[in-house]
Amino acid sequence: MPSRRQIREAVIQFLYCTDLEGGADPASVREPFWEFITESDRRSLQVATFRTVQHLATGRDVRLAEFMERKSVAAAFLSSHLEAESVKIELNRIAELESKWSTAFDQVERLPRNDDDDAVADGLEKALDVLFRIDRELALSRQRFLNGIEDFPSMRGQLEASAASVRRLQRISDRMRMVEEPEKFPDQADLSKLRESRADILVLRKDADAIVDGVLNHKSVIDERLAQVVDNFAPERIDPVDRAILRLAVYEIFHATIPVKVVINEAIELAKRFGTTDSGRFVNGVLDRLAKDASPAS
Repeated sequence: MPSRRQIREAVIQFLYCTDLEGGADPASVREPFWEFITESDRRSLQVATFRTVQHLATGRDVRLAEFMERKSVAAAFLSSHLEAESVKIELNRIAELESKWSTAFDQVERLPRNDDDDAVADGLEKALDVLFRIDRELALSRQRFLNGIEDFPSMRGQLEASAASVRRLQRISDRMRMVEEPEKFPDQADLSKLRESRADILVLRKDADAIVDGVLNHKSVIDERLAQVVDNFAPERIDPVDRAILRLAVYEIFHATIPVKVVINEAIELAKRFGTTDSGRFVNGVLDRLAKDASPAS
C-alpha cells in the first residue's frame, strides 16, 4: 500500500501543477495528472500482466489445434442436421474468435517489454485490452455453444469431443478473467502481486484526491489563517511549492486529526525535497507560529 509520504507528495505535486491562483482548473488537470504520476507503476503493472498472460497461453496452440480438428468433424455432422443450425453457427463463431485471439496475442508478444520504455505502458495496455475483449467474447460464444448442445440430447455423443476441446480452451479464459480483474479473486495467491499493484494505484489516487478536495474546499479559510501569521500575506507572493505545502499543512492541522508536530515535521521534509534552499526554514517558521493557535475544526 502507498505510504503517507507518497500520498502527500502526490498531493503537493497536484496542488503545484494546478497553480491554484489563476492557473489550470483542477478538474481539467486531474486525469492527465494521474496518468503522468502513475505512469511508472502502470508500466510495471502492464508488463507483469503480459508476462502472466504469456504464461497462461503456454500450451494453447496444442489445445487450439485439437479444437480445430474436432470442429471440422462436428461442423460436418451439424451440416446434416438443420434443426441444430444455431449450434453450427456458434461453433464457427468460436473458430473465428479463436483466430482473432491468436492474432491479438501475437501482436502483444511483438510489443517491446522494456520496463524503462515510456511507450510500453500505453502500448501494452491497449493491446491487452483488445486481447481481453476478444477473450470475453470467446467465453460467451463457447457458453452459447455448450448450452446449444444441451438442447439436442441425441447429438451429445457426436459433439462431445468438440465440446471437450471447447471446455479445455475455456479454462485458459477463466484464468484470463482473473488476470484482467485480480481484485475479484482474493483467494488466488499467485495473482497477489497484480492485485496489490492495482490496489496501490487506486489507493494512492483515492487518498490523495480526498486530501486535495479537502484543501480546495477550505482554501479561502486556509489562506485567512496564513494571513494571520505571514506579514503582508498574498498567495501569489509565496513560492508555488511553498504555497502548496503550507496549504496542505494548514488543512491537516485544522481540518484533520493528525498531530500538529507530525504535520509540521512532514511539511518541513516536503519543503526540503521540493522547495528552495530556504523553503524548510520558511515553512517551519510559518507553521510554528500558526500551530500555537491550532485547534481541531468542529
